[in-house]
Amino acid sequence: MAIEVKIPALGESISSGILTTWHVNDGDFVEEGQTIYELETDKITQEGAAESSGTISLKAAEGEEVEIGAVVAIIDETAAGAPASAPVEAKQTPDEKPEESKPEPAPPSPEPEDKPQPQATAPHLSPAVRKIVDEHDLDPSTIEGSGKDGRITKADAISATKASPAKEVKAATPVPTPRPAPAPPIAAVTDGIDERVTRKPLSPIRRKIASRLVEAQQTAAILTTFNEADMSAIISLRKQHQENFVAKNGVKLGFMSFFVKAVVHALKAVPELNVRMEGENLVQNHYFDIGVAVGTKKGLVVPVVRDCEKLSFAEIEQTIINYAHAARDGKITLQDMQGGCFTITNGGIYGSMLSTPILNPPQSGILGMHAIQERAMAVNGEVVVRPMMYLAVSYDHRVVDGREAVTFLVKVKEALENPVRLTLEI
Repeated sequence: MAIEVKIPALGESISSGILTTWHVNDGDFVEEGQTIYELETDKITQEGAAESSGTISLKAAEGEEVEIGAVVAIIDETAAGAPASAPVEAKQTPDEKPEESKPEPAPPSPEPEDKPQPQATAPHLSPAVRKIVDEHDLDPSTIEGSGKDGRITKADAISATKASPAKEVKAATPVPTPRPAPAPPIAAVTDGIDERVTRKPLSPIRRKIASRLVEAQQTAAILTTFNEADMSAIISLRKQHQENFVAKNGVKLGFMSFFVKAVVHALKAVPELNVRMEGENLVQNHYFDIGVAVGTKKGLVVPVVRDCEKLSFAEIEQTIINYAHAARDGKITLQDMQGGCFTITNGGIYGSMLSTPILNPPQSGILGMHAIQERAMAVNGEVVVRPMMYLAVSYDHRVVDGREAVTFLVKVKEALENPVRLTLEI
């Protein structure tokens, strides 16, 4: 029985994706539940598993955009449980006699030299590689692939076009032509391919990120206010209690749990930032689900830590670690990123000194953390060196006034500089 492998529905707003990776080859035997492909959409990267065991026939190429519901492979269940190379022995009935051995036939006479030899089976090619092969009339079987399982990559195909000798073209009547003047040096271009650059389409996630950022800039009146926080108290607290904290909870006490708690503290004090716009209505949130921006190789994702006001520092740290691992492995789900009242982004881990974060629609506020640097500060009339961090909060000025935004950031600053406030909730 043939089982169709279809792209499943992943959410109401997702209509297609890029089939980025096949984990199996055409003709492989797959087991039920085995991961066979990865699909990248504008929100998540989703793995696909075999629904049954059998021999798989691939119907879509890596890099191809496929619609939800499209058939990308077929699994032949008739091969289930049978080794691919096992010989099949004929059954013998009781009445049958064993076949007598026969002398081996003489080897066939050699075939004429001009008889065409069978061509090698063409390897599986991606659309980009197929285009180059067709345009330059290349034989795929002569190209050595450097990709997974020996597959031919775009770079392999381009190299083959350079190695392929130019076809000889003979003119019917030689006509002398004037020698053109030498052209000025320009970028090296071979067969229309600029060797100094590489062009590739945006991934679905990157396209979605670009769309949402432009949407935020065009629809919201984004304004940013700044402040700075002395991180001495938190650094001292972490050093003093880190060992016992790890022993009890199995996770380190980081900076993010302090910032999440500080944001919750500030949102309670200034609820005007815990809002969102829906058309001409203003929706006030009475819960504290905080999004934490996580950078990945494929783009930025913002999973949401739920009910932060009810979580301990250890629970917040563990949740963020779990999200970081899931993001690294491409396991973030739509449910992980849905909702959220407010977002925290930490450019400081990359060394950012100061930035203006962009809103995560439809939220009305986002807090930017930055690198901690020792600076000379005036404290009680004396110059002292303190570990300082610049803070930035961007807000939607359509619904949040400057007074509320500045007050919110001051509340965050006060909570970070005196973290006892967070445990006593004052």
